[in-house]
Amino acid sequence: MAQAPPMDSTGLISSGPKHLACFGVPTSSKLQWVGRYDRISRTNQLVARAISVDRPQLDFSNPDWKKQFQEDFNKRFSLPHLRDVIDVEPRPTTFSLKSRTPLENVNGALQESWNGYVNDDDRALLKVIKFATPTSAGADCIDPDCSWVEQWVHRAGPRKQIYFEPQYVKAGIVTCGGLCPGLNDVIRQIVLTLEKYGVKNIVGIQHGFRGFFEDHLSEVPLSRHVVQNINLAGGSFLGVSRGGANISDIVDSIQAFSVCHIQARRLDMLFVLGGNGTHAGANAIHEECRKRKLQVSIVCVPKTIDNDILLMDKTFGFDTAVEAAQRAINSAYIEAHSAFHGIGLVKLMGRSSGFITMHASLSSGQVDICLIPEVPFTLDGPHGVLQHLEHLIETKGFALVCVAEGAGQEYLQKSNATDASGNMVLSDIGVHLQQKIKSHFKNIGVHSDVKYIDPTYMLRAVRANASDAILCTVLGQNAVHGAFAGFSGITTGVCNTHNVYLPIQEVIKSTRFVDPNSRMWHRCLTSTGQPDFH
Repeated sequence: MAQAPPMDSTGLISSGPKHLACFGVPTSSKLQWVGRYDRISRTNQLVARAISVDRPQLDFSNPDWKKQFQEDFNKRFSLPHLRDVIDVEPRPTTFSLKSRTPLENVNGALQESWNGYVNDDDRALLKVIKFATPTSAGADCIDPDCSWVEQWVHRAGPRKQIYFEPQYVKAGIVTCGGLCPGLNDVIRQIVLTLEKYGVKNIVGIQHGFRGFFEDHLSEVPLSRHVVQNINLAGGSFLGVSRGGANISDIVDSIQAFSVCHIQARRLDMLFVLGGNGTHAGANAIHEECRKRKLQVSIVCVPKTIDNDILLMDKTFGFDTAVEAAQRAINSAYIEAHSAFHGIGLVKLMGRSSGFITMHASLSSGQVDICLIPEVPFTLDGPHGVLQHLEHLIETKGFALVCVAEGAGQEYLQKSNATDASGNMVLSDIGVHLQQKIKSHFKNIGVHSDVKYIDPTYMLRAVRANASDAILCTVLGQNAVHGAFAGFSGITTGVCNTHNVYLPIQEVIKSTRFVDPNSRMWHRCLTSTGQPDFH
C-alpha cells in the first residue's frame, strides 16, 4: 500500500521519489509538488515547483559550490568499465567502414586514416537551456539563482580500442517487458553490428529473463541471414515476458549457459532491451557480474512506448505509438462529429506518464480535453470535466476526450494486485469516464452519444515507423560499440539530439514525467482550449 508523502516543517506536502499515490498525484524527477491538497473538497492548493534531478546537498554560500557540484556529477555519470574490476588490456578495433570485412592483425594505420571513431574524452551537454529564473516555464535549476553549470555526459559511438577478441565473443540479446514497436529493428542492428566487428556466436534469449532458467526455452542462433527481414514485422522475434529469475541464477546462467542440459560457454556480452524495470534488473545483473569479477558487458537499450525513461529525449517505439494512436483518435472524432451530441472518448497507454496522450492530442488537433496522470482534475462541479463537456456540446455539438490509462486513479477503487513486473494493476479510467459522462447527461436531461475506443495493444504490436526505425538503428549500433569499448552497466540514448551513454543507475532513479509547467504541456492546453479542471 502506498505511504503518505512526507510533510515539511510548515505542514506542506513535499513529495519524495515515489508517487503521491494517496492523492492520485505522481511526482517527477523535475517537479516537487508542494501545498495542502484536500482530497474531499479538491481545493486548488497543490503547486508544482521546478527542481533539478541532479541537485546534491550543496551550500550555495560556498564560492566553490559549482566545483563541488560538477565533481559529484562527473562521479555519478562516469561509465562503469571492465577495467574497474579486472585486469584487461585493450586491442585495436576490428570495426571499420573502410573494409567489407572485420579488420584483422591491425597495426593502426587503417584506423588512423579514418576519422569515424569517437574519442573517449568526447562529451555531450546533458542540458542546453540557461534559465533566468526558477519561475520560467519548465525551469530546472540547481540553485535559487538558476546559475549555469555545465553537465557533460559520454558521447556514444565506436572507439579505436576494444576490450574483447571478437572471434571468441559469445553475445546474447534479450527483450523484456511488454511489446514495443521497433524491437525487431534493434535486434537486427545489434546482430549486424556484432558481425561487423567479427562476432560469429550470437544468440537470442527467448521470452525475456525467463529464457535464462526455463529448460524448454533454448537459445536462438542469430546471424545476418536470420534477422535480415525481421524488421518488417511488429512484435519481438525473441518473444517477451515480465518478471524473471533470481539475479544470482541469471548470472550463473551467463557464466555457464545451459542448453538442453548441456553446459555451453558463458556469455561475454548481454544486450538487454526494456524499460525502467528491465533496466533495474540489468543493473542488478551488472553489479553481480562485477562482484564475481566477470569479463561480461551488460548494455541496455531503452524500450518503452510511454517515453518515461529519465534524462532521454525519446525512447524507441514512442513515435510509432503516437502515430498509431492517431487512427483511434480520428475514428473517435468521426464518430463523435457524425452523431447527435456525440462524445468521442479514447483511452491511451501511460500508467504514470502522459507523454503518448499529450503528443497524440497535440498531433491530432481535434482533441478538446486531454487528461494525464501528472495533472489532477475534477469531474464534477463548476470547474470540472463534465461541466466543460456540457459547454462543448452546447457550443460545438460534439466533443473529443483523450485520457491516459493512469489518469484519475483517485476516482477508482484501488487494487492491491500487481503484474509480473511488480506494477500495480490499474482500474479502468476509460470505462469509468464513459459511465460518468452518460450518467451526467442523462441526469441533466441532455441527449449524448458516447463512443469509447481503447486501442491499447494496437499501439504496441505494430511495426516501427520510419522515425523509430532510424532511432532503433542508431541505438542498436551504439549498444554494440559500448560493449566493445569495455563499458558495462550502461544504457544508450539520445540527450538533446546527441547520442550518449549513461550509467543505468542514473536513469532508474525515477520515472520521467510530463512537467505541467513545461512548454509542451502549455502547447497542448493551447491546442485543446481546455480550462484548469479545479
